[in-house]
Amino acid sequence: MGTNTPVNGFYGLGIAPALLEILGKLHFKTPTPIQERAIPVANEGKDLIGIAQTGTGKTLAFGVPMIQQIAQKKAKGLILLPTRELAHQVDEMLQKIGRSMGLKTALIIGGASMRPQLDALRRNPHIIIGTPGRIIDHMEQKTLSFDGISILVLDEADRMLDMGFAPQLRQILNKLPKNRQTMLFSATMPDDIVRLATQHMKLPFRVEIARPGTAAERVEQELFIVKKEDKNKLLAKLLAEYRGAVLIFSRTKHGARKICNAVRDMGHRVAEIHSNRSLGQRREALDGFKSGRYRVLVATDIASRGIDVVGIEVVINYDLPDNPGDYVHRIGRTGRAGAPGRAISFATPDQKSAVHDIEKLLRTAIAISKHPEFSEEKFIEYKTTPRHFSHKRFGQSFSRPSYGGRGRFFRK
Repeated sequence: MGTNTPVNGFYGLGIAPALLEILGKLHFKTPTPIQERAIPVANEGKDLIGIAQTGTGKTLAFGVPMIQQIAQKKAKGLILLPTRELAHQVDEMLQKIGRSMGLKTALIIGGASMRPQLDALRRNPHIIIGTPGRIIDHMEQKTLSFDGISILVLDEADRMLDMGFAPQLRQILNKLPKNRQTMLFSATMPDDIVRLATQHMKLPFRVEIARPGTAAERVEQELFIVKKEDKNKLLAKLLAEYRGAVLIFSRTKHGARKICNAVRDMGHRVAEIHSNRSLGQRREALDGFKSGRYRVLVATDIASRGIDVVGIEVVINYDLPDNPGDYVHRIGRTGRAGAPGRAISFATPDQKSAVHDIEKLLRTAIAISKHPEFSEEKFIEYKTTPRHFSHKRFGQSFSRPSYGGRGRFFRK
């Protein structure tokens, strides 16, 4: 191991030599900040709350300690995630690391056949990876036992609560052995997460890499104020300008389907991913996007944390998200692992308050861009007083900094 330089950065984190060697072969050279701070704590068996933005390597941060403890103590683990795509990605990563050590996993997700899941559970897996709904299904059918589970990971915990999984999480947590290690990872730390940690964790050690609302550092953000009826025309201009992989976010499933059809009519290879698509269709779309078979992927927020694709050139928010926090997760799909990226958002003239909410979370203004082929649009005017602005249409009143920043102009 002395000559194996690729893993030097992982030395000193309490990782066993066999795992260090595997990390080296997989070309993991330098730990990310969340890995560097979380792995030593997790290796000691302590409860842990990890706060870090998406794309920062959280899977290795809990995966390496979990695999190490399973090898050393014959422990068993349970990992809960909000979406099927995330569950697949975590399973694939853990298999890469643990396959040569004989690691057995069971992937328990909705939308997939029960029989392979039952077969996997009968093989007495070391780690169960799943979404809360399907885990509950197996609990109720008594096909899944939590006996021996000594490590629990709640990944993307804030997203699970946003998606309404709180009752299922409580049901699962109440069935798990009390004597366990619990690791909770989240991009934000809302009050619901604090309550969850207080009730179900033992003096958790908190590791916070970025404050809640921190956008990916190297993502350049810009905003176009555009009429709803002009969005497709502007989208066509953007897709002609950028030649790499493009991820487009729609607020609704119906909207995603319409955008996908429009992009296809523009002559681009495109797929869609949202909850109306079957698991097989979603996997095919994501795999096709990763391989380059599709240059454009249109998604709803179900995919904002479930798409782990390196090399996305641009994220386009065709619709602004309902939740400002989702903006951060969406644009985190580009500029991953320190690479540069770009995020472009469309806002209609009546969405000034929505943009303000996003900027308030980011604690910075988003540069406004204009296109020479479109008439210049502005946000609906606000009446000003010495201390606040009032919205003409909706009667909203709040303190507001003036918009700053200069956006770029398109090349003709």
